[in-house]
Amino acid sequence: MPHSSHDEHGHDSHDHPDHDHHDHGGAPEWLPHWIQHHWTAATIGGAGLFLVVGFVGERLLGLPASAALACYLLAYTFGGIDVAREALPGLFRGKFDTDLLMLAAAAGAAVLGKWPEGAFLLFLFSLGHAAEHHALDRARHAVDALGELMPRKAMVKRGERLEETAVEQLAIGDLVVVRPGDRIATDGVVHAGASSVDQSAVTGESVPVARGPGDTVFAGTINLDRALEVGVTHLARDNTLARVMRLVAEARENKSRSQRFAETFTRRFVPAVLVLTALVVVVPPLAFHASWSDSFYRAMLVLVAASPCALAIGTPAAVLAGIAQAARRGVLIKGGVHLENLGRLQTVAFDKTGTLTSGRFSVTAVNPIDGAGVDEILATAASVEDRSSHPLAQAIVAEARRRSLSFPSAEGMQNLSGRGVSARVGGAEVLIGALRAFEDDPAFSRDGHSVREAVSRLETDGQTAVIVRRAGAFLGVIGLADQPRPNVGNAILRLERQGVAHRVMLTGDNAAVAQRVAAATGMTDVRAGLLPENKLDAIRELQAAHGPVAMVGDGVNDAPALATATVGVAMGVAGTAVALETADVALMGDDLGKLAFAVGLSRATRRIITQNLVIALGVIALLLAAALAGAIPLSVAVALHEGSTVAVALNALRLLAWNDGDERRPAPAV
Repeated sequence: MPHSSHDEHGHDSHDHPDHDHHDHGGAPEWLPHWIQHHWTAATIGGAGLFLVVGFVGERLLGLPASAALACYLLAYTFGGIDVAREALPGLFRGKFDTDLLMLAAAAGAAVLGKWPEGAFLLFLFSLGHAAEHHALDRARHAVDALGELMPRKAMVKRGERLEETAVEQLAIGDLVVVRPGDRIATDGVVHAGASSVDQSAVTGESVPVARGPGDTVFAGTINLDRALEVGVTHLARDNTLARVMRLVAEARENKSRSQRFAETFTRRFVPAVLVLTALVVVVPPLAFHASWSDSFYRAMLVLVAASPCALAIGTPAAVLAGIAQAARRGVLIKGGVHLENLGRLQTVAFDKTGTLTSGRFSVTAVNPIDGAGVDEILATAASVEDRSSHPLAQAIVAEARRRSLSFPSAEGMQNLSGRGVSARVGGAEVLIGALRAFEDDPAFSRDGHSVREAVSRLETDGQTAVIVRRAGAFLGVIGLADQPRPNVGNAILRLERQGVAHRVMLTGDNAAVAQRVAAATGMTDVRAGLLPENKLDAIRELQAAHGPVAMVGDGVNDAPALATATVGVAMGVAGTAVALETADVALMGDDLGKLAFAVGLSRATRRIITQNLVIALGVIALLLAAALAGAIPLSVAVALHEGSTVAVALNALRLLAWNDGDERRPAPAV
């Protein structure tokens, strides 16, 4: 398949595996542009239209046979043009694949006068591969979404002046000035300034982190509060975001064992059928003086018997039905291989922030100091935080409003360089912040023990502690946490019932936070403090220990792990563009119950595919034996062959009515 050499962001493109499909849908270049743009839809639509007109007209409306044949020929042309353009050049190069097999099967149907069956075969085959081709096209643009996080320019400090420079021209040691609200253009170390940095897109940390002199920052993260001067430590091609981009591309290029097996089997099966048909035509007349007409008739029997219509339709029909049913329920599955792989899972790894949790903080505890009231503490804090965009501040204000508390406006608000914020409320000075903002305070010697004890309890439980002091006296400590999503416990329980024995949390957050969420969501393993490379290594370790692994995530930091996992699953609404594009499966809502539904549907699809393979191969074996022995007339062979095709198609269509019986069963309290 052709790929452009560069994408729109200037990054090198990468070839990707074709997932046992071919690039159907490339229009001839001599056609007008508007036809090229709609080529795939036009060919598939034309094949389906003329097939329906010919079949319905001939069987129900009395359409003359010649007119019906013309419709079938047009259906053959529309449905087979891309298949032929792929198969015939490959045939001359000695490449045998399913395209050639479908052409041979359709030609055999035409020779036998079974035009509707041949046209339907080409139509369904083209439709299925066009759908997979479209899904894989979206996956190829994953690196583009990553590139959007990287600033194109950086402000470099040259003596006393600032100079705008392309990020590719940054050198190690350059001093980059990052204004509040800007994305950081380089991996580096803070030389001057102090601010909060939103690293969620790269590390998965749910809270913006304080960064000051000596601290490390990553390219693609967002500076929130105050200007920073950052010394460049990595060139643009070697920074964290660039490594993530390379890992995604490399993981996409690795073919699975099942893909290689399918390609090998197809290459051997197709020529074997064609050779057998040719031998049946020529050997009996030459070796046994049989009549050429009888041998050709028997060869047509063999072609009908070995034409794998049921074999070719049974699996894609089941896959298409499964994908359609998944789409109805809000699950986008980007190809049959991913649908089948979901059914093999015994291990699922989850990112924490935005996947198991909502990604939004809420107040979980208010611990008063020296008799202050809970409402008094919240109202005082809300006065100061009311105009802040910080996630913790917004959570405090939301809790105060939920309690219908009134709070006055604050004056003279000052940001304390990543440690907290101060303001005057009702004439009294109020300071809100983390523990380190108060340790040098004179009042800390009097009330410090109570404050430390409250902070320690909250942090041990995996919560973030915010201290409130007014007029030199400590009012209390507010605990906040990113809470598990509603019904996530039920979704995890359903996965456990479906045989997913290993449920692993991978997060960039600290161990205490991770353990709290894991205990509430039914995880069997927790790995905290991970960077993107660490998540990738964890997925590989899990694959080595437990076989197929699914990774569920929503951030850029998840992209390499999503691409490396057997099945990458993105949370749709919450997911960043790169996670959504990199993943093999997208949950279009934020309900993890859809993953449990998809796993159950996949297991049902695998069962039906197995049943269809047994039916198809069994009928082929039976008909081949009877055809070679001359013990069956052509009409019976065609009837049995088409009967098996109808049987596997109907069996596959059962998936359109499949439902997860556990979907609304309540989970025990956690």
